[in-house]
Amino acid sequence: MNSKNKAVFNWSGGKDSALALQKILQENEFEVIALLTTINEETHTSSIHSIPLELLRRQAESIGIPLCTVFFARDLSNYDSKMLKTVENFKKQGVTHFIFGDIFLADVKTCRESKLNPLGIEVVEPLWNRSSASIIAEFINSGIKSKIIVTQSDKLDITFIGKDINQHTVDSFCNDIDPCGENGEYHTFSYSGGLFKKEIDFLISKIDKVSYDIKLDNGQTKTFEYWQAVITT
Repeated sequence: MNSKNKAVFNWSGGKDSALALQKILQENEFEVIALLTTINEETHTSSIHSIPLELLRRQAESIGIPLCTVFFARDLSNYDSKMLKTVENFKKQGVTHFIFGDIFLADVKTCRESKLNPLGIEVVEPLWNRSSASIIAEFINSGIKSKIIVTQSDKLDITFIGKDINQHTVDSFCNDIDPCGENGEYHTFSYSGGLFKKEIDFLISKIDKVSYDIKLDNGQTKTFEYWQAVITT
C-alpha cells in the first residue's frame, strides 16, 4: 500500500523547477501525480517563461509525469476561478500538497499559502530559504541542462540568450545579478540530463525585445524590457 502523500508539482519548465522536482523525486516522500503549468490562452505558451505548450508536453513526457495545463486570459481575470476548480479537481484525486521551486521571495510564498491553505492544500518548497550561491552550485552539479531564454535587458544583454547555465556563464554575471535570477534577471528552459530520460530538441528561431508595464508597491508603474527567445520544436 502506498502511504506517500499525493502532490502536484507546479512546473515552470526552468532550472529551479527542474532542480526542485529532481530533489522531490530523489527524496521519494511524495507521489507526484502531475506537473501543473499555467498557459496564456492567446499564445499557448507558459505564463512566465513563454515556453510553447508542445515543448512543455515533451518535458513532461521525458520526465515521466503527466502534464496538467490551466489556460488563463492575458489579464488573469479568470485566474482565481480556474485555479479554484483545478485545486478542487486535484483534491478529489487525493492531492494534499502543492510543490513549488521558489527560493526566497517571501511575498510569493505567502501568496501561495494564503490561496492554498484555506483549500486544505499544504505548500512545499524544497529550495526555500537557501542561498542562491548554494542552489546554483547544486544545479550545476545536478546534471540538468538549461538554456537562458529570457533576460531583463538592462541586467543581461542579448548575448546571454541561448547560453547554458554552467559555471562559466554564472561567473560572467555582474555582481548585482542574483546567480539564480531570482529577482527576474533571467529565465531558462530545461531540456536534458538529470531527471530527463530523453533530451528535448528545440530551436531558438528568433529573439524579440518585449516590454511590460509593472505596477510597483508604491503605486507607480514602471516599464521593464526583456530579451525573449522564441523557441520552437
